Amino acid sequence: MPHTNAEPFLSLQHVSIARGNATVLHDVSLSIRRGERVAILGPNGCGKSTLIKTMTCELYPLITPGMQVEIFGRPRWDLTELRRKLGVVTCETPSKSALHTTSFDAVLTGFFSSATLWPNLTVTDAMRETAAAALKQVDAEAFASQPLGELSAGQQKRVLIARALVGSGPVASERMLLLDEPSNALDLAAQTELRQTMRQLAQDGTGIILVTHHIADIVPEIDRVLFMREGRIAGDGSRKEMLTEEKLFELFGVHVNLAERDGFLHAW
Repeated sequence: MPHTNAEPFLSLQHVSIARGNATVLHDVSLSIRRGERVAILGPNGCGKSTLIKTMTCELYPLITPGMQVEIFGRPRWDLTELRRKLGVVTCETPSKSALHTTSFDAVLTGFFSSATLWPNLTVTDAMRETAAAALKQVDAEAFASQPLGELSAGQQKRVLIARALVGSGPVASERMLLLDEPSNALDLAAQTELRQTMRQLAQDGTGIILVTHHIADIVPEIDRVLFMREGRIAGDGSRKEMLTEEKLFELFGVHVNLAERDGFLHAW
């Protein structure tokens, strides 16, 4: 994989996470470098969401011997500061206040990690230029002036990706974009648009961590695949090595048929 000399994004050593009275992440050790394109795959309840919340510092590990967490080379982060460096797109719908915001202003909120452009926030010309460039990058400039609530689910997703891009820095090779089940609630056309957007971002050098249930979301540019099962990393390897019928059967416990077309894998 072509990122061995890149700066680290994530380093976890012997990390366990408890939610309530149950430990749901067990002794996870994982390293991801900037610029890597990684997919995380696993059945419901396997710990994917907990791992993501660990990356975004929403959950903290149990103090155990040898435990270590570093994100962008640092063990501690202010959440607001981290959100300005790590672009996150979740499967959640935008807030009610965001739905009344124009797409352009919604992207600008990425600079401040805010739900809307509050009166105390100062938007510079440089920010506006960056926001316009991000909308263009995801092919969303045509509806920049429309309220977010008037857009289709697929168009909203593109705007939210643009928002995440401006928050994660101007240099594509230093960006890390975290996409959590991005194709949920999208129709077939919107899924296709989303996957093309992911391909373009990856080709531009943006690092991508994709959490998904859908094999077809793992675009050809994603070159590393992690399997999770029962709160543990159950596999870590190249796309070609991991995405086989035999290994998917081991992961999900059901027989899976795979077919490849134009670099995409489809499962049924």
